[in-house]
Parts: sequence; structure tokens; C-alpha cells
Amino acid sequence: MEATLPFKNLHSREYQGHKKKVHSVAWNCSGTKLASGSVDQTARVWHIEPHGHGKVKDIELKGHTDSVDQLCWDPKHADLIATASGDKTVRLWDARSGKCSQQAELSGENINITYKPDGTHVAVGNRDDELTILDVRKFRPIHKRKFSYEVNEIAWNMTGEMFFLTTGNGTVEVLAYPSLRPLDTLMAHTAGCYCIAIDPIGRYFAVGSADSLVSLWDISQMLCERTFTKLEWPVRTISFNYTGDYIASASEDLFIDISNVRTGRTVHQIPCRAAMNSVEWNPKYNLLAYAGDDKNKYQADEGVFRIFGFESA
Repeated sequence: MEATLPFKNLHSREYQGHKKKVHSVAWNCSGTKLASGSVDQTARVWHIEPHGHGKVKDIELKGHTDSVDQLCWDPKHADLIATASGDKTVRLWDARSGKCSQQAELSGENINITYKPDGTHVAVGNRDDELTILDVRKFRPIHKRKFSYEVNEIAWNMTGEMFFLTTGNGTVEVLAYPSLRPLDTLMAHTAGCYCIAIDPIGRYFAVGSADSLVSLWDISQMLCERTFTKLEWPVRTISFNYTGDYIASASEDLFIDISNVRTGRTVHQIPCRAAMNSVEWNPKYNLLAYAGDDKNKYQADEGVFRIFGFESA
């Protein structure tokens, strides 16, 4: 066991507002706001006080005409947020007013979105394995690339010089950016790679796979350092905490695993009632937001997400 149990006496709080299940949760760069994207075609922005109680204010971002599958905040601006939807549009919003400031009509159903760490570009992936890079200022496509393999999740490294794609073939494709020239193909898993997370310190990235494993990679050498083996179902979502010491991973197992990155050992498990869609650590505090397929006793979507890490429930 660890010398200290860092998460032992902490609690989760529940946030209700969506009418259908929540697909995606994401924190802004200052760690003060959390956004949630839902099948109910809306995103919501919640003002979260890390040590506070009180009423949580939320603001609704309305305009999409299909499920909001993923969202991400501008890494340099605490009030700008981008959403990707099945309605083929990508939208940029101001979280203070709740107004949509920019919109791009793309060619397919968007399922992935991520910001370049300097905030200048946004990458969007769709169901047809097509990647579109948008210039944030003009909000227009500057690159388009269709891949011959299943692309699951996308990410830049911290410097923005490398771009990662996780694939249905069990590989991670590493491309140079902005040329998108192939640099490396990592044979990461024996089944499809679903999700990827970059450690905020910039040493590692982690990959979650359909084989139920999470692999940890040294980014400078592109070598696998260890695997995390606690889950038994395909890994749907992973996230590093802000210090890079812990990694959370979740699946259809009815718990979220939190492991020590250095030792590979589990330090805590958060019980959950359903398969998880999204786990995301706050960039400043040890608060973990998580959302899944929660249903009520009538088997209807609950539309809730939770945040773990509070000293009282």
C-alpha cells in the first residue's frame, strides 16, 4: 500500500441538469468551470468552487441539433469552449454569455475535438475517420485528411509538434505537426486503442484499449514503460491528474480506477453505477469529474455527472 492514502476520505457530489446522458466532461484552464456535453443536444457550463459548497450556477449552451459528443476548452482562455456534435457542426462559445461566437459546418458526424496546447488550432475527428484542423481565429479548415483506418481519439503533445491518433488496429500513429507526416507507428495493444491522454508534465502519454489495459509511454523514447491492469472491460476514458502522479481510467467496470503512475499500483477506486463515458481531472486540484450511462429506476437516462474529491459529500 502507499504510505499515504491520498483519496481515502473524499466524497463525490452529483450535478443534475441535462435531460439525457452526459457524454463528455471537461475543465477550463483555470479549473473553475466544468463543461458537460449531452445526448440532449446541449452543453452546460458549471461554476465549481474547489472548496466551496453553495448553489452551483450553470449556463446552457443551446444550438446544436444533435448529440454534443465532445467538448474542449481553449487552453489559454478560461471562458472559450469548443463543442463537436453529430449535427456536423463545430461551435465556439463564450461561457460567460452562453452565446455561440463561431460555427463551422464540416462533412461528417463529429465525435472528437481537441485544442492545440497554444490555443491556435482545433482538431476534429468524425465517424468517417476524417480529421479536420481548424484555425481558431478564422474558424475555417486549414487541413483535411481522411485515414484508411479507424481513428478513435486524437491529441497533440505539449509542444504541439506531434499529433497522435489512436486506431482500431491497436496502434498509435504519431504524426509531425503541422505537416501531418508520419513519424512512427506504435504497436500499442492487441485490440483497438480507444483513448489517449497526455501527462501535463510532458513526460508520458497513456493509451486505453479494448483489451482492457492502459499502457504508459515515455514520450521522448516512444517506449512502453508499464501497463495498468485493473479494469476488465474495454477502456473508454483516461485522464492524468494535474501533477502527473495519478491516472484515472474507466470502462464498463463499475468503478473508476485511480493508479499511481510511477508504481502502477491502484491507490483508490471510485464506485460507479454504470459504464463511464468520460473522466477528467481538474488542472489545478485533485477533483475528478466523471459521467456515464446512469439510468434511474425507470431505466431512463439520468443526465447527471459527478465530481470526486470533496472533503464532504
